[in-house]
Amino acid sequence: MADKSNIQKILIANRGEIAVRVIRACRDLGIATVAVYSDADRTGLHVRYADEAVRIGEPAPRESYLRMDRLIEAARRTHADAIHPGYGFLAENADFAQQCMDEGFIFIGPSPYAIRTMGDKQQARMAVQRNGVQLIPGTEPGLSDEELILAADKIGFPVLVKAAAGGGGKGMRAVHKREDLAAALASAHREAEAAFGNGEVYLEKYLVGARHIEFQILADQHGNVIHLGERECSIQRRHQKLVEEAPSVIMNEELRRRMGQMAIAAARAVNYVNAGTIECMVDRDHNYYFMEMNTRLQVEHPVTELVTGIDLVKEQIRIARGRPMSITESVLHPKGHAIECRINAEDPYNGFIPSTGKITATTTPKGPGVRVDSCVYPGYEITPYYDSMIAKLITWGEDRAEALLRMRRALSEYIIMGVKHNIPFHVNLMNSVSFIAGQFDTRFVEERFSMTTYEQSPSALELETAAIAATLYAHRRRQLAAQVVAPAKRDTSNWKWLARWERLQK
Repeated sequence: MADKSNIQKILIANRGEIAVRVIRACRDLGIATVAVYSDADRTGLHVRYADEAVRIGEPAPRESYLRMDRLIEAARRTHADAIHPGYGFLAENADFAQQCMDEGFIFIGPSPYAIRTMGDKQQARMAVQRNGVQLIPGTEPGLSDEELILAADKIGFPVLVKAAAGGGGKGMRAVHKREDLAAALASAHREAEAAFGNGEVYLEKYLVGARHIEFQILADQHGNVIHLGERECSIQRRHQKLVEEAPSVIMNEELRRRMGQMAIAAARAVNYVNAGTIECMVDRDHNYYFMEMNTRLQVEHPVTELVTGIDLVKEQIRIARGRPMSITESVLHPKGHAIECRINAEDPYNGFIPSTGKITATTTPKGPGVRVDSCVYPGYEITPYYDSMIAKLITWGEDRAEALLRMRRALSEYIIMGVKHNIPFHVNLMNSVSFIAGQFDTRFVEERFSMTTYEQSPSALELETAAIAATLYAHRRRQLAAQVVAPAKRDTSNWKWLARWERLQK
């Protein structure tokens, strides 16, 4: 049995940029690393950066990164003490976590019980509800299609059909009319069965105009459970995130405090330990509801790191070692603002269809407040076997305006040749008056944004809010360009605009 307090070598059961991210944290801690790779990833950066690397199979995930037996054998052969699952693949697989522990390895993540309970959306709903957490109105588990249709009449349309055993938009359907529900249930069953091996679905009330807000949780083995503030994740396509930022423009200290308490209560409902994320929906009136918990590190974790100064991967390892967290109080006052754009190999002019091919050249943006998490290089091949993410581009600023300006600059410097990518989408988004104004929801990209016009038919309120935001944005640009504002001096020249802006945000 491995000594938790003395982790000397970690196997990363993943690939790509997350494997590179974990390797870098381990290097900072003086911990040796083992990479695993399929035939398609033989020359990957994570293979080059790790101290050791083990081939685990053919390119298809089911023949490599999803093979628990080969991952365990690789850890055994290299005498690893612990296994970090990253995110995706087996990161939220309770059987894998249990097998790691049974074989004597430290699993850098939560308990199999927490993974299993929170991985089943219906069990998760019941667990957190017992702890007083507010849920989106929905159905109980195990209902037939006929019962679901009757329940939808009571919940009220529109409703959302969701897979019980997974996420990422798989098995999810928005239904606005009763006559469309039966067909939506049938297709959701098929898709959920294909994606997760479990075709069970349930219903939730579909919150029109809602925002997707998530809270980062940290919990150690000494009973400490805290949150590190929220992330705004409403810019999505097909229920998959494209842009995240911290903090959210709709948040104030009181709302952050109340939602944070709810997130901690949800984590305590399953005696959670390690890093996790409580995902919520917030409606137009700032009513908030628990949606689900991701029992792993998130793709968007860098924005939280930049506004808190906390290295989440190092905290994961610290917790796995049995030590108390380095911070024991929740974060109510984030430092500055951070924005992350997911740079994907996909065509934003053609429905975000994934693109494959070899990257022939790339120039990565640099400079103050710019971070790039990536695993690609000239000659790297984007294959159809894995996620289409090329990189995560993250910028930080003293406020949202500066973070936006840095993102616009960084996007203009980012060059990727050889495959189609979504940088043009992000450029247009950063110039969108509604995005600048913080006036968007989870349906913004699909219903009110296009690559030819920044938005379609904005309302009078949105236009007014955007005008005020543009005024503040321009004011910030002038400040930065002229460097006329001393840090100790408060600028009150735009207080009327700020007061009006705050009222509109409420």
